Amino acid sequence: MNMVSLDGVSMTLDALAQIAGGAECRLHPDAMQAVAAARKVVERLAAGDQPVYGINTGFGALAETRISHDHLLDLQRNLILSHASGVGDPLGDGEVRALMALRIHVMAKGYSGVRPVVLETMLAMLNQGVIPEVPEKGSVGASGDLATLAHVSLAAIGQGRAKYRGEWMDAADALKQAGITPLQLQAKEGICMVNGTQGMLAAGGLALHKALMLLTIADIAGAVSLEGLKGTATAFREEIHRVKGHPGQIACAANLRRLLADSEIALSHTDCGKVQDPYSLRCMPQVHGASRDALEHCREVWEREANGATDNPLVFANTGETLSGGNFHGQSIALAFDYAAIAVAELANISERRIEQLVNPALSGLPPFLVRQSGLNSGYMIPQVAAASLVNENKVLCHPASVDSIPSSAGREDHVSMGMTSALKLRQVVDNTATVLAIELLAAAQAVDFHLPLKAGKGAQAARDFIRAAIPFVETDRSPAPDIRRIRAWIDSGELLAAVKSAVNVLE
Repeated sequence: MNMVSLDGVSMTLDALAQIAGGAECRLHPDAMQAVAAARKVVERLAAGDQPVYGINTGFGALAETRISHDHLLDLQRNLILSHASGVGDPLGDGEVRALMALRIHVMAKGYSGVRPVVLETMLAMLNQGVIPEVPEKGSVGASGDLATLAHVSLAAIGQGRAKYRGEWMDAADALKQAGITPLQLQAKEGICMVNGTQGMLAAGGLALHKALMLLTIADIAGAVSLEGLKGTATAFREEIHRVKGHPGQIACAANLRRLLADSEIALSHTDCGKVQDPYSLRCMPQVHGASRDALEHCREVWEREANGATDNPLVFANTGETLSGGNFHGQSIALAFDYAAIAVAELANISERRIEQLVNPALSGLPPFLVRQSGLNSGYMIPQVAAASLVNENKVLCHPASVDSIPSSAGREDHVSMGMTSALKLRQVVDNTATVLAIELLAAAQAVDFHLPLKAGKGAQAARDFIRAAIPFVETDRSPAPDIRRIRAWIDSGELLAAVKSAVNVLE
């Protein structure tokens, strides 16, 4: 894996996925100069008597409460201890790695006011495999992902729990075994550690990265289904999509043309009486393409947010000021994740309809439920039901979290984004959709085999051959669950996509 540079300005979804997968990170050489300059401002203000939010005042509704010089360090430590109130299952190791890297990345911009040792300590934890225990729930997505980030900070000061070399233990023990000195937080450093949208950016960003990959998987699954159903590629001709003009639609149609090129199955029914295919086949470019455009927009929003300064107050070394604002508010990314969930759910919606086309003999012209001795065998009857159940769950999850707001902090934080909820919903919708596409690929490969010895288009055939190398044709009933899990694993690992790309020169 490439080493990822954390410089405050160039984070991408691809880099985030690399970090989650274990890539080593480093601070950009120029970052520490900006960090040190901002720290000088904080130290000057902390030594004075003027009230400055986050340095010598309370937090949230307690912002007008002055804190004496004797208690400035207690203030920051107490903030971490009190805010580490997350609930639910822990985030995955990759999500926590992504969260930590994103927070280091933002601090590297030089608007946070922390000492360089804060970045160095978190970077050491990241690179040496100290993974804080971070409950996934408890953030409302404004004032930052407070509870989420506080649990990372808790481990950094030697409190709470962390995983090291695969074993859960007290964070103090994990740091000791890794040779890392726990942080002793100074003025402003506690509030800096928890102010930001990096919790939702991590969980939702990794889900978004996977969703973007599923766009091409959906095209592949749809192409194999079309061949199994003896559909036509005419609806994917370039001129049709050029005159509509949506870039995602144009890209999807181009993918389908490449996947279906040189199809013997298509040649075998050139003169059939069928005029048009069902929408779930014919309108793949319009539906998959709309999701593609939506997810590309969400990627742009994510990358702006990930590379933006989210602290409060912000420290401006050039003027010596600290300015209180609301850059910790996650509304932009909350809306984007809700939009992304809807876009991904549509990939599952149309996929499930293609599964129905495949298993329903009244629609497919194939044996009922894709098995020869139907009645004695049920074939792929229940995988379609399983897909329907996941599509139903997606529809429930696609109610936007961002339309809700529950005031907190005694009314001071009276509008919040609920962006972490949006991120977690997106993660589940992506997971469900990947499984629906796995079910479609399983059924579509079975359908294509009813046309042997004819071959599908080169990309569709490559997908079918990859599946058949490990999963045999269903002659009589067996449990489909292991086959679904196997295809799902190939989707997650990228193996299926790589196999198809090896047969098709370009796929978008």
